[in-house]
Amino acid sequence: MPKPVAFITGASTGIGFEAAKHLRSHGFLVYAGARRTDRMEPLAALGIQVLALDVTDDDSMRAAVGRVLEERGRIDVLVNNAGYGSYGALEEVDLAEGRRQFEVNVFGLARMTQLVLPAMRLAGRGRIINVSSIGGKFYEPLGSWYHASKFAVEGLSDSLRLELKPHGISVSIIEPASTISEWGSIAAQGLRETSGAGPYASQAQLAAGALASTGRAGTSTQPQVIAAAVLHAATAARPRTRYPVGSGARAILALRRILPDRLFDPVVMLVLKRVAGGHTATTNT
Repeated sequence: MPKPVAFITGASTGIGFEAAKHLRSHGFLVYAGARRTDRMEPLAALGIQVLALDVTDDDSMRAAVGRVLEERGRIDVLVNNAGYGSYGALEEVDLAEGRRQFEVNVFGLARMTQLVLPAMRLAGRGRIINVSSIGGKFYEPLGSWYHASKFAVEGLSDSLRLELKPHGISVSIIEPASTISEWGSIAAQGLRETSGAGPYASQAQLAAGALASTGRAGTSTQPQVIAAAVLHAATAARPRTRYPVGSGARAILALRRILPDRLFDPVVMLVLKRVAGGHTATTNT
């Protein structure tokens, strides 16, 4: 029986990088796509096929999916992992940046899914795995564009799950808590540049400290843990519709379900302060 074929976007670092390794070690033929192909050389050394991929460029997406289908004739699993976090006060974030946040986190995911679905439908099977976030269920100050994009991924995935079920295609959502990677430090830098001075500076200092802290062990989860959830969604006989995973993920989501907004708001601020801890002063230099 031929090996199953998986295609992972945003595979140059973090969750995507580790998910590629996990799937490869469990018998998948893996294609890993990202803009920074040089960062994926360790994956290539493991026998993973590395592709240049920009999820904001339709030609790039068409070429990448076309190559996989030409070489393998099918794609059994698509892992939509490409994404980033755009933070800053809504008043101060240029609308072009808000549109870019949606282009990467939502429209890129949607277009990749469109491109793989005809082959999956023809085969009568397939799995779409969308990497969202617990940030698709709750919110933070100065994170309006990022959280809006993840809320959109949640709704898109739920609707998609129902429409694809008759075709034998499953849809799973991965909802990580904060994960050890460069994601948080990049988001924190962008936040400081956008809102580090002016009327939102005090909130920006707090939020940037919390974001930057995600690179530390103890406050965040190793990406290998999230990759294990991706593997389960790709291989389980009955994959879950959602995988909240990582330190504190289930607790935060449970509180969001239980508490009304006016009680959850102070919980959000308390968590930010505790996660940021003494990190705010050092990350604002």
